[in-house]
Amino acid sequence: MFTFNFFDMKIKVNNREVMTDAQTLLTLMQELNMPDRGVAVAVNNGIVQRSDWGSYSLSENMRITIIKAACGG
Repeated sequence: MFTFNFFDMKIKVNNREVMTDAQTLLTLMQELNMPDRGVAVAVNNGIVQRSDWGSYSLSENMRITIIKAACGG
């Protein structure tokens, strides 16, 4: 039996091609095991507020930049 996933799409995350099943920015962040705090995300060079991640739909070839805060100097 074959299973087809019609949701696989190619996006770029921090300039790397990534195949994902995620339909929203929130599910992508969960798929990438990103921490709950200290993360900023831009999609196609525009910042997306964390409160909008769950409703922000992903589409083929989006460019996503993820910035994680780091302690230290």
